[in-house]
Amino acid sequence: MTYENIYFIGIGGIGMSAIARYYNFKGYAVSGYDRTPSDLTRELEKEGIRIHYTDDTSYIPEDAASTLVIYTPAVPSDMGELVYVRQHGYRVVKRSAALGEISGGQHCLAVAGTHGKTTTSTLLAHILTASGTGCSAFLGGISKNYGTNLLMSRTPVLVAEADEFDRSFLQLHPDIAAITAMDADHLDIYSDLDHVRDAFRQFASQVKGTLITKLGLDITSTETKAGILRYSYNDARADFYAGNIRKDDCGYFTFDLNWPDGIIHDCRCGVPGWVNVENSIAAAAIAICYGVSPERIREALATFSGVKRRFDIHVNTPHCSYIDDYAHHPKELESAISSIRDIFPGRKLTAVFQPHLYTRTRDFADDFAAALSKADRLILLDIYPAREEPIPGVSSEMIFDKVTIPEKVLLTKNELLPYLENTDTDILATFGAGDIDRLCAPITEMLEKRTRQR
Repeated sequence: MTYENIYFIGIGGIGMSAIARYYNFKGYAVSGYDRTPSDLTRELEKEGIRIHYTDDTSYIPEDAASTLVIYTPAVPSDMGELVYVRQHGYRVVKRSAALGEISGGQHCLAVAGTHGKTTTSTLLAHILTASGTGCSAFLGGISKNYGTNLLMSRTPVLVAEADEFDRSFLQLHPDIAAITAMDADHLDIYSDLDHVRDAFRQFASQVKGTLITKLGLDITSTETKAGILRYSYNDARADFYAGNIRKDDCGYFTFDLNWPDGIIHDCRCGVPGWVNVENSIAAAAIAICYGVSPERIREALATFSGVKRRFDIHVNTPHCSYIDDYAHHPKELESAISSIRDIFPGRKLTAVFQPHLYTRTRDFADDFAAALSKADRLILLDIYPAREEPIPGVSSEMIFDKVTIPEKVLLTKNELLPYLENTDTDILATFGAGDIDRLCAPITEMLEKRTRQR
C-alpha cells in the first residue's frame, strides 16, 4: 500500500524523531503529536514537520487509507489519538516495526545492549561516513559530528541502534550485529534478568552473518547461526581488544587495536574516557567485518566528536569541569563515574542524578545507591516518571537513604539551579534520561560566569 501521510504519536522521542526525519526526507507529508515542546521538536518543526502538543484527533490526517500511523510504546494505550486511529481504520504500527520495514532490503548493521549502544552505533555510522563507505543511520542520540540522529546515504547500508525496550530489537534481522551488555533493565517489560537475556538470545538468533559480543556475555553458537566474535577493552582472550594503552592529561586514549588479522597501531578516540575506547573497539569490529580498511578506521576514530548527553563535557578548566551524561542504569553510572575519576584524578566529584522511572528506581535502588556512593557529593532529584504512573512507596528516598557518603541532599529539579549557584563545585556531573538535560545550558552558563569571575 502507498501512503501519502505519515503521522507520529510521540514524535519527539529520539528514536521516533529519526524515523520522522527519514520519511520527511523521502517526501511524505509528516506530522505528529508530542506531549511537550523540546529542542528536538523545535528542530523537526524547522525542517517542515507539523507538530502539536495537545491530545487532539482533529490534527490527524482524515484519509485513513493514505495515512500510516507510527506510535511509541511510551504513549499510554488509552491516549485519545491512539484510541481514535485504532478505531477508525488506520494502519497503526510501533516505531520498532517501522524501523524493521525500513531496514528490509538493506544491509543492516545493528548495535544492541542495555548500555553503550548509542555511542557505539554513532561511532560506527561515523566510521562508515568518514571513510567514504557511506550509510544511512538511525541513532539513539544526536551525533555531534553531524548534528542529527539521522544520516541518509545512497549506499544501501543501514546502521540501527537496536533497542531492547518493549522487545523492539526483535523487529530487526541484521547482517552484522554487536551486543554490548545484557544487564537487568526494563524489568517492567521483562520481569527478571533471565527474560532480558532470553530476548537478547532471540535477537542473536536473527543475525544473519557475524555477531560481535562483549567478552563474557553468555551467547553461544547454540543460540545463533551467525559466526561469533568477541571484543574487550583490554583482554587478550577476545578477538578485538586494545593494547599498548596510553592516556594523556586530558583523558584521551591512544591504543593499538588488535584484531584477528593484525594490529591497527596508534588509534586515538576523539572523545575522552576509557569506556569510549571499549565502544571504539566494538564499532571498529563491526566496520572491519563489513570491510572498511584498518587505516580508514584509525582516521575516523580520531575525528569522532561524540554524542550529545553521552559523556558530554560542557566546561573543562583546572578549577571547574562539567559533564552531562544520559546514564540512567547503575552499570552506566558506575562506568561514567569511573571514567570521570580516571580523567580527573584527585578532584572532588559532585554528582546530580535524576532517577528515570518508578519501576527502575524500585528494582535497582540498592545498585543505584552503591554507584552514587562513589561520588564525593550527591544531589538527588525527584523521579522522572516518563510513561509511568506513581507507585505507592516508591520515591528517590529509596536511593537516598542507602547512599553511604555523608555529603548528600535531596532536591526538586526546580531547586537545583539555586542550590548550585550557592555551592562551590570542582567536577560537576549531571546524570539521567529524563528532562534534566533542559538544565544543561543554564548550568553551563552559570559555571562559565563563575569561572570568569575567579
